[in-house]
Amino acid sequence: MKKIPALMCLTMLSGTAFGAEYLVKTSSHKSFKNLEKYGKVTPLNVSFANFALVESEQKLNTLKSSDFIYAEENVSFKAFAIEDAEFDKQWGLENTGRNSGNIFFPGKKGVDIDAKQAWGITTGSNDIKVAVIDTGVDYNHEDLKGNIMINDAEKNGIAGVDDDGNGYIDDVYGYDFANDDNDPMDGHGHGTHCAGVIGAEHNSIGIRGVMANVQILPIKFLADNGGGTLAGAVKAIDYAIQRGVDVMSNSWGGGPFTQALYDSISAANAAGIVFVAAAGNSNSDNDKKATYPANYEIENVISVGAIDGKGKRASFSNYGKKTVHVFAPGVNTYSTVQDNKYKKMSGTSMATPHVSGIVGLLLSTESNLTPAEVRDRLVNSTINTDDLRDLSQAGYISAHLTIK
Repeated sequence: MKKIPALMCLTMLSGTAFGAEYLVKTSSHKSFKNLEKYGKVTPLNVSFANFALVESEQKLNTLKSSDFIYAEENVSFKAFAIEDAEFDKQWGLENTGRNSGNIFFPGKKGVDIDAKQAWGITTGSNDIKVAVIDTGVDYNHEDLKGNIMINDAEKNGIAGVDDDGNGYIDDVYGYDFANDDNDPMDGHGHGTHCAGVIGAEHNSIGIRGVMANVQILPIKFLADNGGGTLAGAVKAIDYAIQRGVDVMSNSWGGGPFTQALYDSISAANAAGIVFVAAAGNSNSDNDKKATYPANYEIENVISVGAIDGKGKRASFSNYGKKTVHVFAPGVNTYSTVQDNKYKKMSGTSMATPHVSGIVGLLLSTESNLTPAEVRDRLVNSTINTDDLRDLSQAGYISAHLTIK
């Protein structure tokens, strides 16, 4: 095995007016030469479009549009998570009422994703690949390592050589676009937590993921401080496409529409990949104030809000009768973090991997479904309640109803 050095959903932040970095799309790589008059040009080298980063002292609106198709600030992101005290039960998979509240304010028994009933049909498949696009994943975690997607060509190849010819050297476990290296190790915890919700092994250790059998691809574009850039997100999505994943789990987002991110997710849709996205933690209506990428009107995007243990919308969760597709457990979610540890976190970040795991279960049994068909199945298989009425297109998600 190669030696790899150990290194370690989001609100958008605006760039500065001067000395800013722009993500520019051109008609061809040859057009990059025309951009050099504006400042330093760095090609992104993604497969579906001609993107370059341009460091320019000029304002965005002064750049000549004849030199490019569009230019956008290389905005920043951060993780959609709210950390809480440690919790010892996974009520999102099986809610007893006691494990989703306390002695004075218990949760509601049965408000969960019906995981055990679904496992009577399938526990997943190692043919299904789910990209966790986040702060990285602790691929050595005792509860995750058996379900990590391994690039065998690089693992068994020559160190320092791009053995599989995908443009990334020694990417055995995935890639880190925050630091531009081949080690997507998580130094934050957010990505590992999401990965555990999706696919912690059913091995009598720690917890259980929604899927017992899956290949999780760690892709890091959020740094250890939880922040990342538009360029990093574009490259991360492109990398997941090239690695042939079936699902992308995205517990990040926020801010305005960007054409580059829209184009990236559209490329994933064209490749038949489902894009699950957190609705956001601003306690706001996404119908009135969009949160991206969850609000992109692309048929592979599934926007996810969070519920608590009583089946009510989490106090922080965004909502939207038209723009949020489903709700899932996202409060006091107990899952994996670095160094073989576990903790409780809350956020639409935690609701999102519940849905990503359910999509993986569905594709394990019906692999030919299109992203649009997957989304329709989920929306039409939810449990509707008065508490969630008019807050999304449907109610909260049920794995059992989705795949039966």
